[in-house]
Amino acid sequence: MKRTALAAALAIVGAFAATIAIAQQPQTVRLRGVIEKVDGHAVLAKSAKGDEIKLNLADKVLVVAVVKASMADIKEGDFIGSGAMPQPDGSQKAIEVHIFAESMRGTGEGFRPWDGAPNSTMTNGTVGTSVTGVDGPLITVKYKDGEQKIIVTPNVPIVRFEVADISAIEPGAPFTVLAAAPKPDGSFDVARINVGRGGASPP
Repeated sequence: MKRTALAAALAIVGAFAATIAIAQQPQTVRLRGVIEKVDGHAVLAKSAKGDEIKLNLADKVLVVAVVKASMADIKEGDFIGSGAMPQPDGSQKAIEVHIFAESMRGTGEGFRPWDGAPNSTMTNGTVGTSVTGVDGPLITVKYKDGEQKIIVTPNVPIVRFEVADISAIEPGAPFTVLAAAPKPDGSFDVARINVGRGGASPP
């Protein structure tokens, strides 16, 4: 009985410790704005809300340059992502499309809810067949658990992701950070940053 009681007590202590560990994990936030100043790995920026913010770039920060692309750049076998709105026929009507660099293949693969617009979805997967539809090209995007039909109308913004270095982070460039970790001093630790180039805005 004593051993059983001890085991139960240890289990409770272990569960409590795990709960504390989870609670102590930093919650990340999404950031969007414009770069104002770069000093090594310290970046000053203005958020989309107009707030001054400081970004602390990781030593091995992943910098992704976002450049304009078109439907002609999307080929069968490419790995893409698309924020979209569900349609009555089960298809998804694209709000935006991004073409991943080959080295980023597999990023966020799957189909899930998206916070880019109310009731919207995100599909990341490999481009299959493409046919001409009434509203524009209809792309089949396949992922490990299934596939989605994505309608890409002519006005949908399409961009390409290119892995870059820290020199791509320049004053005046629009940026997004999908998972910034807030610090006690009000700054944010950043392991990946998307930066617009040539007039493109990162999703």
